[in-house]
Amino acid sequence: MDMNAYQQAALRTAAPRDKKNELFHLLLGLVGETGEIAEKAKKIVRDHDSDFAQWDLEDLTKELGDVLWYVAVIADHFDVPLEDVAQRNIAKLADRQQRAVLGGSGDNR
Repeated sequence: MDMNAYQQAALRTAAPRDKKNELFHLLLGLVGETGEIAEKAKKIVRDHDSDFAQWDLEDLTKELGDVLWYVAVIADHFDVPLEDVAQRNIAKLADRQQRAVLGGSGDNR
């Protein structure tokens, strides 16, 4: 699926931008969904000796979809096409790889 087409589809289920506290709601939702993934990873570490082959891929796919939904709607809140988010991220990572700084820390490496 095209990233911008996904974003438009996601927006069909989003609240209006001008709803009171909507951006705050979206940001908390993104953190919450990301936390759900982290919590499930923690349980694999705790209960399955970090054997991530035990991860329920159907469940992981659903949770990643929830994260993607929030990213798409937050990007739209600022009039940023999801395609731009994806392209800029890949360009940034390719540049870091070319300069051999993928493994460092900090946003501007």
